[in-house]
Amino acid sequence: MKLPKTPLKPAIKIKIKNGKRRGEWAELQFIAAAAKHGLQVFNPWGDSASYDAVIETHGRFVRVQVKSTTSRRPEGCYKCNVRPARGRYKRGAFDFIAVYVIPEDLWYIIPAKCIFVPKKSAILLYTNSPTSRWAPYKENWDQLRNHRRRTA
Repeated sequence: MKLPKTPLKPAIKIKIKNGKRRGEWAELQFIAAAAKHGLQVFNPWGDSASYDAVIETHGRFVRVQVKSTTSRRPEGCYKCNVRPARGRYKRGAFDFIAVYVIPEDLWYIIPAKCIFVPKKSAILLYTNSPTSRWAPYKENWDQLRNHRRRTA
């Protein structure tokens, strides 16, 4: 018995050339995806905070910085800059970074401590490799649900 072929997930193409506007679009995508996964999401007003979204979990708040990429490198991975427009993020500025690989409609939910040590300005995401450094964080939404940040 032949199984029916499952259609491949279509690649997402966007026409937003302006980086700031594409970042705002990615934040909206994050909010929708988090809500789809049953998470309670809040969006801070303005753009002066070092995080783009907040997840409420267990009566606490988890701060998320959202990044996106369409930059596919010749070796087949995607490069994503994980720094602000100017300078670097300070340790403790957010709890997680959520990276959206736009062409593959794929999220990586990475703890901030992985980004800050060592200090990184970009990460390479091998989306088809189950053994890559960032593979454990691929679509790992439960981290946001189960995170308990230490309080001072």
